[in-house]
Amino acid sequence: MMRGSILVIEDNEDIREAVRILLENENYAVTEAENGAKGLELLTEDTDLVILDIMMPGMSGLRTCEEIRKISNVPVLFLTAKARESDKLVGLIAGGDDYMTKPFSYAELLGRVKALIRRYHQYRGKENVEGQEESEYLETRGIRIHRKYNEVWVRGRHGNLTDIEYRILLLMIKNPKKIFSAQNLYESIWNEPYFYNCNSTVMVHIRRLRVKIEECPEEPVYIHTVWGRGYRFGG
Repeated sequence: MMRGSILVIEDNEDIREAVRILLENENYAVTEAENGAKGLELLTEDTDLVILDIMMPGMSGLRTCEEIRKISNVPVLFLTAKARESDKLVGLIAGGDDYMTKPFSYAELLGRVKALIRRYHQYRGKENVEGQEESEYLETRGIRIHRKYNEVWVRGRHGNLTDIEYRILLLMIKNPKKIFSAQNLYESIWNEPYFYNCNSTVMVHIRRLRVKIEECPEEPVYIHTVWGRGYRFGG
């Protein structure tokens, strides 16, 4: 039984083949693309994860990720030789969910793939079915969010959130008075130990979430920064 469908977008044939063999040995269905344009053509509703290089001829991985985000919330894992912290931030801002650098550990890659797909399967948005109980939703201050699935409405409009953005928002709405430090959020959402550079990862996702739910992200009414402590939902 296949564990998920993965699209690998990588211009280096050797790396592409190595990743394909690794994933197929773990019972993932793998589709390959040698550039961003081809990758966008091969992306479907059944794709569970995109593994994406950044430095590719033609359309870069960053541009490809931005185009993916226009049509899909599928998790995107950057796998690239660009190893600076600033490169990681740029990748996350472009819409990436995770970031690994080359050369990479096969064990770590598999671990991240499994985690991203597991979260995507668990929190993927579902069509509302007739007879759903209202209690399956939380409603507060113009936001309506499903307790289990990535289904969010903000001031009557559907919120197109990634799974990580959805999980951050749900966690904060469930705990409106709690101040979450970057460490609290990272360990709760990513389920990984927190290191100092993880703060920038949290910051980028908070920024992206604000852009999607706030009328004026520079003056947020939902997600407030509590200076020196973290973030809090509400006033």
